[in-house]
Amino acid sequence: MTRTFAQKALERASGETGLVPGQIVDAYPDLYMSHTASWRCIRTLERMGVDTLYDVDRIAMVMDHISPANSAKTAGDHRLCREFADRMGVKKFYDVNAGIAHVVLMENGHIRPGQLIIGTDSHSTIYGALGAFGTGVGFSEITAAWVTGKLWMRVPESIKIVIEGPLPKGTYPKDIMLKLIGDITADGATYCSVEFHGSYVESLSVSERMTLCNLAMEMGAKNAFVPPDEVTRRYLADVGVGPDAFEELLPDTGAEYRQVETIDGRELGPQIACPHNVDNVVPVDEVAGTPLHQVFIGSCANAKYDDLVIAAEVLAGNKVAPGVRLIVTPASSTIMSKAASEGVLSTLIEAGATITNPGCGACAGNGGAMADGEVTLSTANRNFQGRMGSYQSQIYLSSPATAAASAIRGSITNPQEVLR
Repeated sequence: MTRTFAQKALERASGETGLVPGQIVDAYPDLYMSHTASWRCIRTLERMGVDTLYDVDRIAMVMDHISPANSAKTAGDHRLCREFADRMGVKKFYDVNAGIAHVVLMENGHIRPGQLIIGTDSHSTIYGALGAFGTGVGFSEITAAWVTGKLWMRVPESIKIVIEGPLPKGTYPKDIMLKLIGDITADGATYCSVEFHGSYVESLSVSERMTLCNLAMEMGAKNAFVPPDEVTRRYLADVGVGPDAFEELLPDTGAEYRQVETIDGRELGPQIACPHNVDNVVPVDEVAGTPLHQVFIGSCANAKYDDLVIAAEVLAGNKVAPGVRLIVTPASSTIMSKAASEGVLSTLIEAGATITNPGCGACAGNGGAMADGEVTLSTANRNFQGRMGSYQSQIYLSSPATAAASAIRGSITNPQEVLR
């Protein structure tokens, strides 16, 4: 029987063989991630009256969504998490200075090919950039995994997406994903394992693959996957993970997919998601000229080092338009440090950007709120109504290049015009 990546990953995690889509198994995740709201898991554990954990070394906690604390309530939640981690011996605990959970865990070598990882964030699909099966779950499920080590999982159907390149200048992985989300729709891949293949995917860095896998969630995907290769192995080696520490799982030739989609990136131009749904996607030129009040470059989708470099290259020698607020939130302290030492932050600041501490920031509604009638262009992964302040405001989504070019003009702008 030929198998997809998802079938192989859940066979490994469950110890069963011959799994087929639709089958339900007891799966044992390698890692359980919970973010700032880990306090919910702790309180649930207290109500259960349980103080013995299945495997504390599989627990990772990252204080990223509201960091630093913006209220006494949040400060108390953070303290509860710190005290719990200290009492229980949670070694993979990252405080408010670290950054976004997904990026922090990958940078610190906690994510490896073939693993099953669950997290209290829907964009845990991002771990597929390193060949892992990552998926979002609820707080009660994380708590149950803390205690039992397992959870029920249904083997997903798989969708194969083949992307050929290269892309035209000014077009990036974010544009590819926005186009796909618009075509497949927000629920077109619901509970499916989305595999990315093709010459373009093979050419990408791990950071760029993270953008693909992160945004697969916005098609409804259960998980996303890029086949591990030499690019993956180099990244892992750089973060201290040797080849003996993981098992690469690759789909079989001839594996059965629910559907196969092919996209020719060579003909693609910059894309944009319009309010108030991620699948409301059009070419940037169709909404060019829309006035902006704010531009946000951040989130686990597009606040990695190369994203900041792209924005800085567009902004270099330019100024943010009068009346526009440009907020830049690096994804992690490691990324922020490198951007500072390489002069990237200086370029952004000189252009008029406000740099905030690493973390989720405005993407999670922590800062960067909008007033009634205001419009933000964001590099985040969601543009739902009210996500960044007023329900009478609007959010567009784009690549860092489109965001930076638009900050210069003060209105939505095709970055190809600025990069000529």
